[in-house]
Amino acid sequence: MKWFKFGLIFNPENHIDKFGKILFAQSPQTLVFDDFVRIYFSSRTLDDRGKFLSKVYFIDYDLNQHRVINFSTNDVIELGSLGSFDEHGIFPINLLRDNAEIFAITCGWSRRVSVPVETSIGLAKSFDEGRTFQKVGKGPILSSSVSEPMLVGDGFVLKEAESKYHMWYIFGKKWIQSTLNEPPARVYKIGYAISEDIINWKKFDGIQIIEDKLNENECQALPSVIEFNGKYHMVFCYRYATDFRKNKNRGYKLGYAHSIDLKNWTRDDKALGIDQDCDSWELQMMCYPHFFKFRDQVFILYNGNDFGKNGFGLAKLIQE
Repeated sequence: MKWFKFGLIFNPENHIDKFGKILFAQSPQTLVFDDFVRIYFSSRTLDDRGKFLSKVYFIDYDLNQHRVINFSTNDVIELGSLGSFDEHGIFPINLLRDNAEIFAITCGWSRRVSVPVETSIGLAKSFDEGRTFQKVGKGPILSSSVSEPMLVGDGFVLKEAESKYHMWYIFGKKWIQSTLNEPPARVYKIGYAISEDIINWKKFDGIQIIEDKLNENECQALPSVIEFNGKYHMVFCYRYATDFRKNKNRGYKLGYAHSIDLKNWTRDDKALGIDQDCDSWELQMMCYPHFFKFRDQVFILYNGNDFGKNGFGLAKLIQE
């Protein structure tokens, strides 16, 4: 594929007057309207104890004039109550138009003692065209199980013509013990589930659908799927399990796979054709990608250095 890069289109530091002081704009994901796209992202804010919380915001973006035209003014979705699976944050949030309804598939996280975090997938619904969302329930719709014992998250849902819902998500394989230089490190892979009603899901428990490229401890995150030209296309990000935060050679890069049946995927990272630019906001890493269509054109949103600290960029597919 060949892409035209528009570069960094949103940096939260440039919009303190709208959002206040927020850190990061991670995992941009879209809800498409006729004349613009609403781009949701997860921030990092600090609680009263100086601990990070992940809250969801959005911007409305005009793809014709390439400018921000609106901002979220209220909490898009509330964090969970004491002890809930999403008590400390929602990251990411994936949006789905289902006929006249708008759903959000959320990844809620909460802190642990021996390891930093645990995650599960929740569901919410909007009654005001995506400006705010109310949770379907207090608990998750997809969580750990016998074969997927930890870190279930990053859900991306697609509804196909046969009225089935398809979800690609990540599940944890293990935690690697901390060392003098590293905190505990997680290892997670991409899995697949199906549903008839978007609430009750059948997981293909413990089955990794994207092969490893680096080694058995490769971490795979944020699957995003789109259909065009008679084939399904998935973009995701991947990295080494350790020494990835500052080491460019071990940090996040974008991966790609294709499929004809939504379950069986062929990995071919080079075919994606979108590489890191030298000496730029994406020099150290590319991560948290999202495919979407607008007026029959294919776009990709993604974060760059420092896991989205400086915001997100945009590219348009110009040749497959």
